[in-house]
Amino acid sequence: MSPRRARRRDDSRPVGFPRGMDRVEEWPDGEWKVRMLTGASSAKNYRCPGCDQEIPGGQPHLVSWPNWAGGDDERRHWHTTCWRKRLDRGPGRSRY
Repeated sequence: MSPRRARRRDDSRPVGFPRGMDRVEEWPDGEWKVRMLTGASSAKNYRCPGCDQEIPGGQPHLVSWPNWAGGDDERRHWHTTCWRKRLDRGPGRSRY
C-alpha cells in the first residue's frame, strides 16, 4: 500500500469568500452576480455558453447573471475558466 498524498489547497476562489455565496463582479460588459458551485451542490448537466461543452453534474463550476432587477432570468452555468476568458474571444470569434 502506497502512502497517501496531501491534497492541495484550492486557491482558485478569493480568500474569505465562502462557497455558495453570491458576489458582484465588475467587467467591461457590465456588473454580474457570480456564485461558485461545488460538485456536491450540482446534480444536473448544463451547457457552458463559453465553449458550448457540457458541464457534467457533480463538477464544480459557476453561475452568473446580470446584476440588475430581473437579471435572475438570465442565469447561465459556466466552466470557471470559460467565464474568466469570455471577453478574450471578442465578437464573432469562434468558441473553438
